[in-house]
Amino acid sequence: MAEVKLVAEVRKEFGKGAARRIRRADKVPAVIYGHGAEPKHVTVDGHALWMALKTPNVLIRMDIHGGKNELCIPKEVQRDPLKGFLIHADLLAVKRGEKVTVEIPVHTEGELAPGGNLLEYILNALPVEAEATHIPEGVTVSIEGLEAGHTVHAGDIPLPRGTALAVDEETAVLQVVAAQAEEVPEEEEEEEAAAEAAGGAAPAEEAAPES
Repeated sequence: MAEVKLVAEVRKEFGKGAARRIRRADKVPAVIYGHGAEPKHVTVDGHALWMALKTPNVLIRMDIHGGKNELCIPKEVQRDPLKGFLIHADLLAVKRGEKVTVEIPVHTEGELAPGGNLLEYILNALPVEAEATHIPEGVTVSIEGLEAGHTVHAGDIPLPRGTALAVDEETAVLQVVAAQAEEVPEEEEEEEAAAEAAGGAAPAEEAAPES
């Protein structure tokens, strides 16, 4: 599991205006909470946090100026809906040996059986329980040769040592479906039928000239 060290400053200003000033300084407001302690409001370098969050469930060692250092993992991140930059982050304080419930990405390897089969993700991430400082970055599922009608359940997915499912084993994660033929719009069907009828009709006989 990746561990990243970040530096934070205690946040002393609050409100929308203060948050905008923080972001203009290329920083991100964040909250660290957990273990029944008072939430810690901090600001973190925006680029450094953005890079750290590229790794799912990254373990962050937060060095807080004027405060106690914290081990934490991302719990909820808000991004600008248009430009994608970070707006706010909620971080969960953790301890070594502590179990946490998180969602880890589901990856696939291999090729489906030939014949136009399609793979549907019912769950993009799998809920699991793992030791806070050893959270897997994801799980990989083989879909080699799977045919339409096959479903991969949570209990079918091999998990790293020390990791347990946080959902029922029968929970569907992936499903293979048959590709459906594209339906022809009703108007096009009528036009095609009319064209066939016109093309197959016998030519009309010409009237004989009068003598």
